[in-house]
Amino acid sequence: MKFKVLCVLLFLGGLWPAKASADNRFIVRSRLDLQTLQTVCNPPLLPPICTVVGGLGDPLGKLFLITSSLDLDGLLDLPGNPLGIVRAEVDQLLNLFPVGALNVLPSPLPADLMSDRTPVPYPNSGGSVWNSYANQPAAQKVRVSDAQSQFGVSGSGIVADIDTGVDPTHPALQSVLLPGYDFTRNQPGGSELTDIPSSSCPFTSCPPPACSSCSSAQVNQSTAAALDQSTAAVLDGNDQYAAFGHGTMVMGVIHLVAPTAQLLPLKTFKSDGTGFLSDILRAIYYAVQNNANVINMSFDTQTRSRELRKALDYANQNNVICAASAGNEGQSAPPLNVYPAEWQDDVMGVASTSDQGTRSSFSNYGDEIVWVAAPGEAIVTTYPFSTYAAGWGTSFSAPFVSGGSSLLLNKQANTNESQAADAVAHAVPLGPDMGNGRLDLVQALGSLAPPDVPPTGSIDSPSDYLVIFVGRSVFFSGSGTDPDGTVAGYSWSFPGGNPGSSNVATPGDVTYSTPGIFVATLTVTDNAGLSDPSPKTRTIVVLPCVFLCNPL
Repeated sequence: MKFKVLCVLLFLGGLWPAKASADNRFIVRSRLDLQTLQTVCNPPLLPPICTVVGGLGDPLGKLFLITSSLDLDGLLDLPGNPLGIVRAEVDQLLNLFPVGALNVLPSPLPADLMSDRTPVPYPNSGGSVWNSYANQPAAQKVRVSDAQSQFGVSGSGIVADIDTGVDPTHPALQSVLLPGYDFTRNQPGGSELTDIPSSSCPFTSCPPPACSSCSSAQVNQSTAAALDQSTAAVLDGNDQYAAFGHGTMVMGVIHLVAPTAQLLPLKTFKSDGTGFLSDILRAIYYAVQNNANVINMSFDTQTRSRELRKALDYANQNNVICAASAGNEGQSAPPLNVYPAEWQDDVMGVASTSDQGTRSSFSNYGDEIVWVAAPGEAIVTTYPFSTYAAGWGTSFSAPFVSGGSSLLLNKQANTNESQAADAVAHAVPLGPDMGNGRLDLVQALGSLAPPDVPPTGSIDSPSDYLVIFVGRSVFFSGSGTDPDGTVAGYSWSFPGGNPGSSNVATPGDVTYSTPGIFVATLTVTDNAGLSDPSPKTRTIVVLPCVFLCNPL
């Protein structure tokens, strides 16, 4: 028997390739649980097939990141499918600044860029912010202030941003930030400052000194920040910091639109702008399972992923609103594919416009990926080290829609993805290939149906409390009104009475055979399923029959 087992193992061993020098990363959906998959990846007396890095957070617990010396075909062709693979795909490496992106800073920079640094009050922003942030042209174009004041909204719920993280010490953001999570390091906290090594600070000091008089300096291809020249010089042209500050900037736009929304930083991209798809999947599942109401995704990929689509389906099924940037290649879709913006059942894809209301030259376009557009040029927003920056790109257009979604939730708490998309579709027309047009927050909020008003019930008889003797009956009748519908149901409860309940407006006589104090209750329900929040009651005092059992 031992000889037979050994022969089988040797046979299988011949089917397993020797381990290569570098492992490939795969996202695998398996029929196996984590422990079984780990066991199968490392069969006894055989070379390891793979390494299970960990689960990716799907609710079924069947989605994993694994590494293997095999390529994807080799993994799928393993004899007998020992890994129980349902489907598998390569773990893509995404880049916030892909090759070919056209969202570059104008040269020279506008002379008045971020020039108005007058401190002005802004809600939940540490006292004051720069006026060039609070009252910038982009905010006026989408009517941020008008929407907030006209509808009495300033943001509700939790808005998650899947990005490079955030500067948790920025005074404008600090009061609304949740701790978040860093998926690049597998640790709590979504700070992007962790990408700056404290042991070898690249600046003159860490953090760099504040510079209230600094002019705007380029820090990457699409961002100019108000930093001292030495700090800006370290960031500009340094691939290690190509996307540093991106998350803080995106969060600042969301906060501008929805200052009382809570912000959840989910760090899946490093400061060089790269991030694995597996971490993005983990972040989506994490956001949903940690009660996010909105997910902002200021990134895109041209490679389709079934698991990314499945994760966003899961978000949709849990009433999470999603917005994503349309990309910065200046191309039409089709033929270009842009994900996740292309999945319009789950996501609102957002293109970029100029202050003149035209499509930004760098913005991708096409109704298949663009649901709506929003300003994306010279967007003034928060930047690490307690300062501000201006950015160009659809990355800064998407958060206007995410912040707007938080305003919609503030007006109508149960707003879901399709309802938010319908509301946002009430926009300023821009012509062909730009979806429903440029975001108009006043139109979007105004399009929401007013909240359904619950019905009101009334007990018509008896008109007040009543005292009776045992064995006597009380005649009950009721009615209801509903200002925006019809009363569809009546529910009576008669403790101590016979009958003990009824579901008609006029139950008639109810007999009480036991002494005591009893409270009859009427609750009416309308055609929308809403019930009277204040059920109506009548107290019935039933006295024992001592002498002549006549009503008092």
